[in-house]
Amino acid sequence: MDFDALRRHPDLEAPGLLATDAADRLILDEAAAALAEVGSEPGAVVVVDDAYGALALGALDAGARGVRVHQDPITGERALAENAARLGVAEADRPRSLPLGRELVAGARVVLLRLPRSLDRLDAVAGVIAAHAAPDVRVFAGGRIKHMSLAMNEVLGRWFARVDVTHARQKSRVLVASGSGLGTRPEGAPRPAEGFDDALGLAIVAHGGVFAGAAVDIGTRFLLGVLGDAVPDAVSAVDLACGSGVVAAWLARERPGLVVHASDRSAAAAASAALTAAANGVADRVRVAQADGLEHLPAASERLVVLNPPFHSDAAVHTGIATHLFAEAARVLEPGGELWCVWNSHLRYRPLLERIVGPTRQVARNPKFTVTASVR
Repeated sequence: MDFDALRRHPDLEAPGLLATDAADRLILDEAAAALAEVGSEPGAVVVVDDAYGALALGALDAGARGVRVHQDPITGERALAENAARLGVAEADRPRSLPLGRELVAGARVVLLRLPRSLDRLDAVAGVIAAHAAPDVRVFAGGRIKHMSLAMNEVLGRWFARVDVTHARQKSRVLVASGSGLGTRPEGAPRPAEGFDDALGLAIVAHGGVFAGAAVDIGTRFLLGVLGDAVPDAVSAVDLACGSGVVAAWLARERPGLVVHASDRSAAAAASAALTAAANGVADRVRVAQADGLEHLPAASERLVVLNPPFHSDAAVHTGIATHLFAEAARVLEPGGELWCVWNSHLRYRPLLERIVGPTRQVARNPKFTVTASVR
């Protein structure tokens, strides 16, 4: 397979941001014998947390058929589909995207996994595999060594009888887990964490891998301290890149007539936001969507958008994600509408906000964060 033909689109593309890396190639090489063993047995191979399709398409290239795949970001799913078309994979043979759950892994004999940086996410994935894959399943879980830890071996060891460690290559390594059935989880579903923030009086529910987990990150807390002044007569609002849905739930609770549109490209985040809304009794007014930005909302339709933008693309720090989200907010805001945004002060986003959204004023600032309001 021509790995160089793969692209990240529709995710952020920029110099130094690649669609595949040495860890993908090492996972496929370490799994080669197992893939040959299952051959073209339909549904025997499952891929989890494949960034842009290198693992799923590599498995197809090795002869696998009926490949099932789960990618948390919707942009990853779309990149896989585009890359499959780019490589000429017939539509009937393309990997099938599914949620993380029983249907994804039922009967799987080989699982290819990019190790997530979150141990909670790894625990959720391992639990689903152990509960529903075939008894002889082998999990080839790899990543870049700088993002791996011994704790990952321990998490896999809670669910599998054996965890082997391969030799490193090009600063990458693979963990091979086998012997499932050590642990059990009701229905094999990922179990979210639950928390309660006494200062805000908010319940938070978060699936593994969602930013800040079942807690309120310090940037969001700083934003909420001043958000009461944001467009007080708005009848609806948007929580863009909503994560666990803290901002959406807080807005809906503080403004009883307000409808909040919460969105995130992450499936785990969108599911968490819906659960957080329900836990706070505002599910009837918080409408959650998994989406790339605000693609599901019409232009010039909202008076208030709230954003705590991520600044990582995978492991790399890059402002391109914020630029994309600012542009999405600008498109959806009606004339005179406002984007309220909290950001790490060292990123100096104000000129970018001025250029993309409109006149921007500083609302609050502390040694770490700045809150701004940009008028469309």
